[in-house]
Amino acid sequence: MSEKKIVPEQALALTDELIADYLLDNPEFFNRAPHVLTAVRLADPHRGTISLVERQQQQLRQKVQSLEEEITQLMSVANHNERLFMLYSDLYLRLIDCDSAAELLDCLHRATTELLSLSQLKLWLTGEFSLDHASLSQNDCGGILQNRLADEDYYFGRLQQSEQQLIFSGPTQGSVVLIKLSHEQQTLGFLAISSDDAEHFDPRMDTLLLGQFRKLVAKLLLQQLKQD
Repeated sequence: MSEKKIVPEQALALTDELIADYLLDNPEFFNRAPHVLTAVRLADPHRGTISLVERQQQQLRQKVQSLEEEITQLMSVANHNERLFMLYSDLYLRLIDCDSAAELLDCLHRATTELLSLSQLKLWLTGEFSLDHASLSQNDCGGILQNRLADEDYYFGRLQQSEQQLIFSGPTQGSVVLIKLSHEQQTLGFLAISSDDAEHFDPRMDTLLLGQFRKLVAKLLLQQLKQD
């Protein structure tokens, strides 16, 4: 009597996932079959047909290149941040030495337009002060303060044409940062700084240095306005 062959009701389908799982769970497979590493041929759009080992080397080279580019970018950012830190540190000392609100605005304007190569700087004050300066915005910007800075200390991005006209007395190109100036729960107004680069002032910008700058300028400005 012949032996009856048992056939499974449903054979397990061989899929890419099963093969990948097997190779990951059994890395010694290539030790048992080293010829597979060189026998398997892969299509490459630039080099034609290459071996599995060559593909692995190619991927490693790409990974090393990517890491080198990332390290270079990080070093560039670090150098840029270091230059900014030194610039702000020098600016703080100059601001502290100012003897009037007008001199303080002169210092801020030079730092903004000459050292940082930005386009314009304007200051808008909420109250009436005996201050006359080219950087002072004379229009009523209370609505901008309420709309843009009611719940935030900064606004980054583009302004509407009507807002540009109120702050800068004309259209501006690129992007803008608005910095609310407040000290001891008193809101003095805001600084507006524009850049010709549309991407320069971005909502994702880090505000660590700006936070220190904002507090110092507000404190010094209030002191000078009270003396003038």
